[in-house]
Amino acid sequence: MPHLAVDDCVVVVIDAQPAFYGAERDDVDRSGQQAALDRAAWVCGVAAALGVPIVVTEEDAEANGPTSVAIMRMLPSTTAPFDKTVFGADDNPDIDGAVRAHGRPSVVLVGMETDVCVAHSALGWREKGLRVLVVHDAVYSAGAGHANGLRRLRADGVELLSAKELYYEWLRALPAVRAFDAAHPDLASPPGFSL
Repeated sequence: MPHLAVDDCVVVVIDAQPAFYGAERDDVDRSGQQAALDRAAWVCGVAAALGVPIVVTEEDAEANGPTSVAIMRMLPSTTAPFDKTVFGADDNPDIDGAVRAHGRPSVVLVGMETDVCVAHSALGWREKGLRVLVVHDAVYSAGAGHANGLRRLRADGVELLSAKELYYEWLRALPAVRAFDAAHPDLASPPGFSL
């Protein structure tokens, strides 16, 4: 596949709601979930700084709570999450319309759940002709769901990359990295890995 150009991308945050899994669930790796949400927030910060449009979805916010505060803090204050009633975000007309309104051919996904909403969204947009990339360390599912979801995405031809890979793919050259880090020192120390 060709390099990923920053001007070709829209980031979609899928249901990054910390309270998605109730306290009674014993198959949830809470630290793993938080790490994925923290990396999703960092990806959003980088995207916002580079002028990449960001679309946010929430599934049943009344029951599952709102999008992560850390993620919302990285976005323009006018960002309003879209209510997602169909698991695949691409099959929600208002969400699909918001993504396509930017006229960009690539969708970068972060959020939850790897094996359901992220997978359905990725496969749907891929079938509809968009290039789809999933940031594998910025998505999460409980139990075996994360590994199962990544396996399915890979088998079905969805591109997987890490948050670090996405950062360097977007910036592409050392002078750009140095300029970005100088302009955005709050993003120079990402969660859980080093640049």
